[in-house]
Amino acid sequence: MFDIQEELKKLPAKPGVYIMHDAKDAIIYVGKAISLRNRVRQYFQSSRNLGVKKEQMVQQIARFEYIITDSELEALVLECNLIKEHRPKYNTMLKDDKGYPYIRVTVQEDFPRVLLARQMKKDKSRYFGPYTSVGAVKESMELMRKLYFVRNCNRNLPRDIGKDRPCLYYHIHQCKAPCQGYISREEYRKNIEGVLDFLNGDYKKLVKELEEKMRLAAEELRFEEAGEYRDLIQNIEKIGERQKITGSSGEDKDVIALACDEEDAVVQVFFIRDGKMIGRDHFYLRVAVDTSRSQILLDFIKQFYAGTPFVPKVLMLQEEVEEIQVLEEWLTKKRGQKVHIQVPKKGSKEKLVELAARNAQMVLSQDREKLKREEGRTIGAMKEIASLLGLEDVERVESYDISNISGFESVGSMVVYEKGKPKRNDYRKFKIRTVKGPDDYASMQEMLTRRFQRGLDERESGQQDGKFNRFPDLILMDGGKGQVHVACQVLEELKLSIPVCGMVKDDSHRTRGLYYQDREIPISHSSEGFKLITRIQDEVHRFAIEYHRLLRSKGQIHSILDDIDGIGPARRKALMRQFKSLEAIQNASVDQLKEVPSMNEGAARKVYAFFHQKQEIQTD
Repeated sequence: MFDIQEELKKLPAKPGVYIMHDAKDAIIYVGKAISLRNRVRQYFQSSRNLGVKKEQMVQQIARFEYIITDSELEALVLECNLIKEHRPKYNTMLKDDKGYPYIRVTVQEDFPRVLLARQMKKDKSRYFGPYTSVGAVKESMELMRKLYFVRNCNRNLPRDIGKDRPCLYYHIHQCKAPCQGYISREEYRKNIEGVLDFLNGDYKKLVKELEEKMRLAAEELRFEEAGEYRDLIQNIEKIGERQKITGSSGEDKDVIALACDEEDAVVQVFFIRDGKMIGRDHFYLRVAVDTSRSQILLDFIKQFYAGTPFVPKVLMLQEEVEEIQVLEEWLTKKRGQKVHIQVPKKGSKEKLVELAARNAQMVLSQDREKLKREEGRTIGAMKEIASLLGLEDVERVESYDISNISGFESVGSMVVYEKGKPKRNDYRKFKIRTVKGPDDYASMQEMLTRRFQRGLDERESGQQDGKFNRFPDLILMDGGKGQVHVACQVLEELKLSIPVCGMVKDDSHRTRGLYYQDREIPISHSSEGFKLITRIQDEVHRFAIEYHRLLRSKGQIHSILDDIDGIGPARRKALMRQFKSLEAIQNASVDQLKEVPSMNEGAARKVYAFFHQKQEIQTD
């Protein structure tokens, strides 16, 4: 038995990381401290003022453990690693882990390539980035192939020179085919130097060269070639415009700002490389109640830079955070060079931070509106349907459909919606067992009886994790009065009280209203409730059709014709194509059966004998 008060007495006055566990031994919080004794004891003091969320956490702590470190910096690194590994409930957490692409130039090769890379490795290649848009990276790489004729293959050169034909890029004039020896290593290297200049942002020389080539081509009436040069110049200028100058120092910086409300936060990051803003991105965080803005920023910095391979020279923050000296020391170790954390108070730097803050607020506001719209489409639509029917609350809806397959077999489908969204794990399929022929009402009666009887059996046996023991708040039938009465009859026989509503269709087979308690209720076609009903209808039909296809693909649909010796799939299809129904085949003479393509007299007599012998047995 873990005695918290006794264990508190054993805590050392040393730096380290503490880990809180709940009664199920799950890790619910990870923190670091300069003095473990002082910090951990604060959680269990009667005079503590931790805020609502932390108070809830303390009530759930069943035990704690700790790891001693030699310094606060080591504790910071360990805390970051543990949070990322265990994602504790009460820590402020990044909701997504994003990786950023790099452009990799394999300068260590004799004939270097330009590649997209997901992470920076120590492999002697030159890396540029990280970039925030994969699309922009691919666009830049395509442009470099057109400008510098960089190879795009994986051939080992010069070992494989001349071993195979040149690829498509040679034929479309985007590669000089070093694989064939058509370009020397020295000349190819000059092109790679142009690539490196391009990636470093030196466009002026290149644009001047292209403008001269465009002028010459136009003078010599090579207008198509001149147009190609013009397009290349426009593409270069377009990429250059993306990289807005934010300072003359040419430093690598990340500008970090925050917007938050009671539960959510968005951190906006501007990525500035070599004095140019190469992109921006935003990150969502789950925020504990009563967490300060500076603490959210601090938690973000620790988690984000623990997981990214690149650390810039400068971090520009919206406001002061604690532990700046320790953070700088940690980030310096990761970068291998001195890292500075700044909080600009005036000038262009402050305006840049303010711009990042406005972007963060905009993202937070837009997403809040998006969530409200989504809630209207789902929970709001359910409430609208409940209001139309006079029901207090509808959370779970089940809908059913019956479909026939070639007239030989019927299948049933059940779809489930909870809070206006499909709950696909609860979808169920039924093969109708007792009904012969296309009798939708009888098939529906069988399916509903099996579904709810199974649920009652699971409830009676105390089966908590059964597939059928959760009943709906509303049954939505894909039909009108007839289907509703069948469902009501089944529920009455099983002594269940569940509202049943039908979807009444017009002459064009479109829903025009709801049938409930022996009356039709009109519903506006522009309402979210009507749109939800339409989605449920479409989904139950789709689910049934998928089941049909599955049965067909597995050959699980069995025709009575398959029981006749000598009648395979080809003859069975030919018979159905000719006679349209089993009854017509049964009433056909041997001569009529012989007229079917692929049928000979022997096969025709077997079919005739099969049905007439069967009739005699039934008569007897």
